[in-house]
Amino acid sequence: MRVVDLKIEDIAFGGKGVAREQGKAVFVPYTIESELVSAEIVREKKQFAEAELVEVKQASPDRVEPKCPYFGRCGGCAYQHISYEHQLAIKWRQVRDALQRIGKLKNVPMRPIIASPKQYGYRNRITVHAEEGVIGFYRRDSHQLVDIEACPISSDEVNGALADLRSQPRVRDGHYTLRTSGSARMFSQINDEVANVLRDLVVNLVPPNQELLVDAYCGAGLFAKALLDKFEHVIGIDWDKFAIAAAKKNATAKETYIAGEVETELEKVGAVHPNRPRANDVHTGRLRSIAPTTIIVDPPATGLSADVRKAIINLAPTTLIYVSCNPPTLARDLRELREKFTIDSVTPLDMFPQTAEIEVAAHLHA
Repeated sequence: MRVVDLKIEDIAFGGKGVAREQGKAVFVPYTIESELVSAEIVREKKQFAEAELVEVKQASPDRVEPKCPYFGRCGGCAYQHISYEHQLAIKWRQVRDALQRIGKLKNVPMRPIIASPKQYGYRNRITVHAEEGVIGFYRRDSHQLVDIEACPISSDEVNGALADLRSQPRVRDGHYTLRTSGSARMFSQINDEVANVLRDLVVNLVPPNQELLVDAYCGAGLFAKALLDKFEHVIGIDWDKFAIAAAKKNATAKETYIAGEVETELEKVGAVHPNRPRANDVHTGRLRSIAPTTIIVDPPATGLSADVRKAIINLAPTTLIYVSCNPPTLARDLRELREKFTIDSVTPLDMFPQTAEIEVAAHLHA
């Protein structure tokens, strides 16, 4: 393999620096735009190459000392070498660029990125792997484990659970999810402080005195339950029956939670009539007699399926709020949804400091 000198021009989504050698893009992790580096080419494709950092010859003023002794080996974090202020700038720019490049959206109404109150110690759960006495996380782009004694981006309680696991005389090979005592055992956001800010943001985006909310991918009802005062009726849909069971606990008469596929259940809500729903429709989960005035979607990283996008367009809500953990799939979906909706605002949130992950809330109206 050969070593080349490069100037980093940009940071790609996913966290790797981008340079060019003889016109070909070269991706180099743990670098910052404007830096001069030497790097070893480790994989070369027709359109691009991948390299490993050998030396930083001219460092960016935004380069800082990582706080984690495993950084650069563990595959969890990509940005610990970058000042937090610059991490935020990179993520904001990556959201904008994805919307412009993939979504073909011009003049995107971007709001400032919302920072995390905690840059370290924020994770309320982690999943570690055990194999032949090694307990930790996988290396970047590898299935080789790095032995981890503590994770600096995780809370003290989570690291205490990791220490307890490591202290056991014999740990079976497998995967172990370690969480804080208050962390739910179904899908939930891993940064409690930013999750609360996201919830409040969504609440503020929805106007008062609405009739029907459909909260797709609702989980345990983070958004639905926070919005009860603004709606006469709320339907939550999620494939996770355990999350739906949690949402049903202490549910009010105006709440209906359905365990099922989002595509199927959205189609069932699709018959639109101006009348109010009958009481038995509310309680049996068959609200079909009024149009939803607001739809919230918070899909997995794969984004919305074509069927879900079609169902949303057919339902034609007045307000659509799209919460995404993957700007490229968000951009793809907004490209189609913009045919029926106008984008009012796009707000990035830093749910995952020190990593390349980004949370985004997009607010649209019909």
